[in-house]
Amino acid sequence: MQHRHLKVRLVKSEWLRYLLIGTGLLSLAAGVVGLFLPLVPTVPFLIVAVICFSRSSQRFHSWLVKHRHFGPVVKEYLVHGSVPLRAKCLAIGAIWISFPVTAFVVVAATWLRILLISIAACATLYLLMLPTTPHRRSGRPSGRVDT
Repeated sequence: MQHRHLKVRLVKSEWLRYLLIGTGLLSLAAGVVGLFLPLVPTVPFLIVAVICFSRSSQRFHSWLVKHRHFGPVVKEYLVHGSVPLRAKCLAIGAIWISFPVTAFVVVAATWLRILLISIAACATLYLLMLPTTPHRRSGRPSGRVDT
């Protein structure tokens, strides 16, 4: 099974290409922050980054897929459309700790609180709908990125 984002298909619009590159870089930066801050999820940001790069930049896409630490999880998603169970659980847990804390401790505007909780719910629903990588008995375990 080949995933639709396995191959790079660049958009024709130059401004859209730059917008996707910018979004991909911001998502990648947020994913890197997630490696060091326990409340920030890594996997959802990496998925957004690789999808953006698959439509905007062959170079960034190849770099992310071949990356020593991020590559295994990204490849698993691209090839099988799945995410390891541990990564899903950690990502969902981090989302439901960080978003409500931000919404109810940091943010004062009600509309922004609703928006943050809605984003958390949508991200959770997306992660729950993704297939879970099956356990492999032989060889190395599938790629692992701590979230």
